[in-house]
Amino acid sequence: MSDDETEILPRGPLHASIRPPGSKSITNRALVCAALAEGRSTLSGALDSEDTRVMIAALEKLGIGIAARLAEASVEVRGCGGRLPAGGGEFYVANSGTTVRFLAAMISLAQGEFRLDGTPRMRERPIGDLVESLRQLGVDARAESPGDCPPVLIRAAGLRGGRATVRGDVSSQFLSGLLLAAPYAAQPVTLFVEGELVSQPYVTMTLAVMEAFGVSVSRDGLREFRLPRSAYRGRPYAIEPDASAASYFFAAAAITQGEVTVEGLSKASLQGDVAFVDVLKQLGCQVSYGADHIHVTGGRLRGVTVNMNAISDTVQTLAAVALFADGPTTITGVGHIRHKETDRIAALATELRKLGAIVEESPDGLRITPRQLRGAAIDTYHDHRMAMSLALVGLRQPGVIIRDPGCTAKTYPGFWHDLRSLG
Repeated sequence: MSDDETEILPRGPLHASIRPPGSKSITNRALVCAALAEGRSTLSGALDSEDTRVMIAALEKLGIGIAARLAEASVEVRGCGGRLPAGGGEFYVANSGTTVRFLAAMISLAQGEFRLDGTPRMRERPIGDLVESLRQLGVDARAESPGDCPPVLIRAAGLRGGRATVRGDVSSQFLSGLLLAAPYAAQPVTLFVEGELVSQPYVTMTLAVMEAFGVSVSRDGLREFRLPRSAYRGRPYAIEPDASAASYFFAAAAITQGEVTVEGLSKASLQGDVAFVDVLKQLGCQVSYGADHIHVTGGRLRGVTVNMNAISDTVQTLAAVALFADGPTTITGVGHIRHKETDRIAALATELRKLGAIVEESPDGLRITPRQLRGAAIDTYHDHRMAMSLALVGLRQPGVIIRDPGCTAKTYPGFWHDLRSLG
């Protein structure tokens, strides 16, 4: 195999223990809080990936003092106390949704003209709802591509504050970005969520990270959020392993009828994606929890119907497992994943059909009916989760080839090494 593709070799039931790298979602939230904080912070367990590197590079360009030792999973941040030093600039965010959305809100606190741009796919990912919310809070901002997509131009003069609505049905990151920046607005901020809020556990995660850095948010459920003027405080902060990454290893136990222990996660994790194991339990796996680990044992799998709105980053992982179940699996509530790194519903349908499945798309999900599996060369659409999820099929089915395996560097550069290391 070349660097352009890799073949997955089948193996028997796994008996493995692994600790995935740090959570991307927590790392980027902690970086923003630490950058805005008074004083110094040390982030341990930080993820080394494309998404976190572009965030760190952007913060450095904003004038934040950062000493990143990512090989040691450590980042030291000298906070700016809410006063961003940079007076403008062009920022490249690759295809990192958290970076562009968190930065757009954060940069509104500065003074000067800023432009956020990324890959061609980033220029297709809607951000107009966030831009509109920023305008309601007094920010001169606009999205420059058709469909209200990046680049985002911000003529910053500080965040006025006040009241704003934010749509919740495209990405919870719009709300998270506003929450992270709001403590430094000139006036208190009240945010109202309009419509269904997707991926709700990620907003809960944002609030937990903010609280760890000293800012508490008053709220009415996940509909209204009230933020007085306040400030983050620098501190040591430990980042737990990535639960979305862990889903691949839990799924590997299910697919190979083996058992896998993921270290560093528990039922009390900040990350909603630990609930993926509850879905595996519905399929027929056994799940047990420890104080610092989760253990999954594969069993005879049966198809399920499940709303995955709250854990939508694991839809592709479940799709891989569904190929080995008795009966169809129906996934609902995830129409918003059409706006991710690729249209994940359409891409999944295409690639699962290559592997022999019958797949029916719906606006907000898909129905997967297993048939006789066959090997196939899988296109990944520059989407790290397509690559990592569908590679799992090759643990049992010969002839599965993953094209563009390097796309996993976005969130998990060591994935292929870790997958091969499973015993």
